[in-house]
Amino acid sequence: MSLPSIALPGQLLGPSTHYAPGPGTHIHETQIYASIAGPVVSISQPHLSGAKPSKPAAKPLPLLSVSRPSSTDPYTLGSASDGGSTILPEVDSVVLARITRLSPRFASLEILVIASAVCPTPFQGLIRREDVRATEKDKIKIEESFRVGDLVRGVVISLGDQSNYYVSTAQNEFGVVMAQSERGNAMFPVSWKEMRDARTGVVERRKVAKPF
Repeated sequence: MSLPSIALPGQLLGPSTHYAPGPGTHIHETQIYASIAGPVVSISQPHLSGAKPSKPAAKPLPLLSVSRPSSTDPYTLGSASDGGSTILPEVDSVVLARITRLSPRFASLEILVIASAVCPTPFQGLIRREDVRATEKDKIKIEESFRVGDLVRGVVISLGDQSNYYVSTAQNEFGVVMAQSERGNAMFPVSWKEMRDARTGVVERRKVAKPF
């Protein structure tokens, strides 16, 4: 598979047999995934210098990393005052957002990325209970789907009112892509509805996004 030019958190980048994980990435089940949003960079690593080996050393794997975008990146949004163009969320826009507040009926969020463009100022949005997943909507509990601080990939389904965009995570590829456990440790997905604490092994419920 070819490397993407820009990655979102949770996006599959390639196998660990072909690349070495670098900053902004992590390994899960021998596959390297992006941990942050940003441009993907592959750098060839030189052989280590030193004593002559008794047999030829294996060629080092290319170092794969995801760098954080800067204000000069071409896909970073600008404002009219600095010469850039303001991009707003539209229906069917894929977004990356952070959960900020939970209630029994919806989860509030801040939209941080639209498509592959980083927002200079977050947009406010909501995931309503009926938009969390496609099945058994009457059994959905917001507190079992998201937690404050979770990073979520979703799609804008309505421009909503003047203060909030409506976002859906109903499709398999949408949902939580990064989360911390109640103990503050990084978590990894074990199913579409569960994530595991990487240190303690404790499982917590989430509406998990299927990796790319």
